[in-house]
Amino acid sequence: MRLFQNSRYYPSLRTKIRELTRSHAGFAAKIRAFLDFREAAAHTLLPVEEAAEWAFFTNGDDLELQRVWAREHGLGPRASAADILKAQIEEHRADVFYNVDATGWNREFVRSLPGCVKTTIAWHAAPFRDAPLADYDRVVCNFPSILERLVQQGCRTDYFFPAYDPELEPFAARRERPIDVLFVGGYSRHHLKRAAVLEAVARLAGEFDIVYHLDRSRLTRLAESPLGRLLPLAEHRRPSPIRAITREPVFGRDYYDMIAQAKIVLNGAIDMAGADRGNMRCFEALGGGALLLSDQGNYPEGMTAGETIVTYGSPQEAVERIRGLLADPEARERTARAGHAMVSTRYSKQIQWQRFEALVASI
Repeated sequence: MRLFQNSRYYPSLRTKIRELTRSHAGFAAKIRAFLDFREAAAHTLLPVEEAAEWAFFTNGDDLELQRVWAREHGLGPRASAADILKAQIEEHRADVFYNVDATGWNREFVRSLPGCVKTTIAWHAAPFRDAPLADYDRVVCNFPSILERLVQQGCRTDYFFPAYDPELEPFAARRERPIDVLFVGGYSRHHLKRAAVLEAVARLAGEFDIVYHLDRSRLTRLAESPLGRLLPLAEHRRPSPIRAITREPVFGRDYYDMIAQAKIVLNGAIDMAGADRGNMRCFEALGGGALLLSDQGNYPEGMTAGETIVTYGSPQEAVERIRGLLADPEARERTARAGHAMVSTRYSKQIQWQRFEALVASI
């Protein structure tokens, strides 16, 4: 197998990535610096982590990065992002193309991949109807209901999952955790249910140390701007209790460091997720040794309410759970340890890669 993994990262992280990679000369060094930062490392496949010669990784939508590779390989300055990505695939002689950014590339791109590619797999964990997914050999994620909907749209699907990042181990080992409740994630019109929980928990800030790191959507940023306050966008603004405790978004190792300071990591599904649960934050929070407090639903195997995680059914119940967990540190820490032990073994990088190999073999 010759593997090519294409990914992307949040636009708000771009400045940080530029700072991390500025002193690194050449495409390969910049990619290694990105991988060492551990952003979305739960999705990075094991051969990429191990820098196997036959595994190639890039963030195809990062045109500045991609043009470094293009210059190194003689492509002109006018080469498009699609031209560069296809040239990388061809130069690597990849026979397996794994795209973690399936919505970022149109149907024409997928249909015009170099002839060396024999197998195409896309990760897709959101019920968007306009993504060009049916042309992939398999569309994968760990949300069964989304996979069912994708089948109805003509896709061939299979179950796949994020993995525990072993780089989290020293973070999980920290015992001093001054933050009582931490939430790190997005805030947009797709997060209305989550926003209600965030607001209820934020009102505990006078009693406990509650910390939010929110990556606001463009619409939320507009709604909260001086101009936006003159527009009918009130429903997109964060309530004042949330704004009062919100800090700038964090990613990668900076995010890991925040988890390591937290007793409880709060989680909540986006409105489109249905009853399925198990977003990447679940794997990261458990991996970082914090107790995961998340909304009720259907979780991946091993994420069991009352054993490895704690769940809530409403904003008020989330508040009650937090009070109870902080009043009983022994029980909280026992559940957190069980969660870490589970995710670090059941969802290791080795097991994830074995599953991926099985997927390729089945196509």
